Amino acid sequence: MEINYEELGLKVGLEIHQQLATKGKLFCSCSTSLASESTPKVEVSRYLRVAKSEIGEVDPAALYEMLKGRKIIYEVPRGHACLVELDEEPPHPINMEAVLITLGIVKALNAKPVDEVYVMRKIVIDGSNTSGFQRTAVVGVGGFIEDENGRVGIQTICLEEDAARKVDEGKGYVKYNLDRLGIPLVEISTAPDIKSPEQALRVAFKLGLLLRLTGKVKRGIGTIRQDLNVSIKGGSKIEIKGVSKLELIPKVIEYEVMRQLKLLEIRDELIKRGLSSEELTYVVKDVTQVFVNTKSNLVRNALSKGLKVYALPLKGFNGILKVEVQPGRRFGTELSDYAKAWGGVGGIIHSDELPAYGISAEEKLNVFKVLNLDESRDAYVLTLADDESAERALQAVFERVKNAFVGVPKETRAANPDGTTKYMRPQPGASRMYPETDIPPLRISEELLKEAEKLKPPTPDELLSRLVKEHNLPKPIAEALVRDPLIHTYLNLVESFGRSVAPHVIASTLMIHLKGLKSQGFDVSLITEEVLEKVFEGVGSGLISKDSIPEILKEYLSSKGSKSVEELVKAYAVLRREDLEKIVDEVIERNRESILAKESKAFNIVMGEVMRVVRGKIDGKIVADVVREKLSAYLKKK
Repeated sequence: MEINYEELGLKVGLEIHQQLATKGKLFCSCSTSLASESTPKVEVSRYLRVAKSEIGEVDPAALYEMLKGRKIIYEVPRGHACLVELDEEPPHPINMEAVLITLGIVKALNAKPVDEVYVMRKIVIDGSNTSGFQRTAVVGVGGFIEDENGRVGIQTICLEEDAARKVDEGKGYVKYNLDRLGIPLVEISTAPDIKSPEQALRVAFKLGLLLRLTGKVKRGIGTIRQDLNVSIKGGSKIEIKGVSKLELIPKVIEYEVMRQLKLLEIRDELIKRGLSSEELTYVVKDVTQVFVNTKSNLVRNALSKGLKVYALPLKGFNGILKVEVQPGRRFGTELSDYAKAWGGVGGIIHSDELPAYGISAEEKLNVFKVLNLDESRDAYVLTLADDESAERALQAVFERVKNAFVGVPKETRAANPDGTTKYMRPQPGASRMYPETDIPPLRISEELLKEAEKLKPPTPDELLSRLVKEHNLPKPIAEALVRDPLIHTYLNLVESFGRSVAPHVIASTLMIHLKGLKSQGFDVSLITEEVLEKVFEGVGSGLISKDSIPEILKEYLSSKGSKSVEELVKAYAVLRREDLEKIVDEVIERNRESILAKESKAFNIVMGEVMRVVRGKIDGKIVADVVREKLSAYLKKK
């Protein structure tokens, strides 16, 4: 459906989280690389509990995690985590390299550095932080980034520690690896100034590019994450976590707007029916008896494990649970998310979707009768669970149903790979932050600011201008480079080989040859910066021609490691002119009849065959010159 975002009053705020490429972690000197499977490690088990804050409140998000009652298992890989990550030792002084990088980003975003950096504790007890909190510090405030639709404000730039890496999860437990815990992370939070999905994508790209241009951030899967705050008139500000792909941002926003509009429609329909949340009664009934002789494999399997079928009646809700709120997700799906999150059950079955899952129309009707409900007006929810899980799950469903009369409840949601979202947890409250007592404040001196100035990245426009004017790149290639993660590889190679290899040759290799090989199905991730350095060493020294670059790279990928790049560079060594002349003479002699019969096409005939032999071993222009000379001499004789 067509959505007028301006009329809806869409407001979007972005939170960009990016790992910094520092030598050590934020509060210790452990490696910031992830451990391999073979890295020796030990395991530690714990339970985390929540306490009241200094103002006597309990954070709802933390309480939600604690009520799961799960055991938390930590893998502690040698060299990648220490007693600091295990919360058995106080944090070391804050990593000054990370502070300087963050200050450089603060300057690039036109923000004001704080006078003193105070580390705070943010309550997190899902197990991803062993201490029960994440350490975070505001480094800059009040900046902006330019966009074609106007400036977008930057509220805060923070430096914080990344969370542990979840490696396994099951009933009653969750397992984390501590190698990622403590890696420095910069968090950039925009003001809710973004008014459309397309603008959100542009701003996210510009922020991501700015971070890449520092040359001090990590690259690869899991090193950057985008979170969104989305609201419309009459709705609520919804936090959406974990948008891993930049191109997914517009779709996530579009689907969230769609969801909020549908939830508001559901609210209006409930009011139209004369219903109210006060009239709803929480009643859970065991209806297992209805399914004693069921043919549903789903239900039979659950009963064979000792589980029961529990029902929650919903008077007046007929047809509401099947309303689609996002593509492939109905209001019943929203309720199911709550049941899974709070009760740990596999999900729910609701009357609007029956008969289904092998449950017959007769069984559907019998549940209505047992619950004393009107099939034409009412609805119900079923769950297959033990007593305790069913109680938690259906209580959560009931609370969510009551919130249907509000419209859009405040909550934190997780992004799905298709752009839809699912319930994750309640939104945290203001009581989740308190001061870190183990780390003294850091005064931001003039000396620190001068050091940070050296790390300030260029703006994308400044970089583009430099690539066109100083590097003499065609504007389309320069623009493509500025938008591509390979920009850092390009800049590194130009710095190393710019005097012996023209920048446009390096740019063409990255943006044309590598892209072409990728489109042919090759795994171009095998072409590392080290591989490219060896190839450009050969070009710069005159050992190989620039025309040999695509051939060498293609053969390197085709060999799948059986041929080293050094071997291939030697194999493609530039032909001497006298050797080329002999090859051209031989080709002319072999094709003399065709040359005489099709004199106008003689050049193409000879050039094509010669290039099949010498391609990549000598500049194509030199080949063309020799072919013309030799052909001219040959035809004059004839």
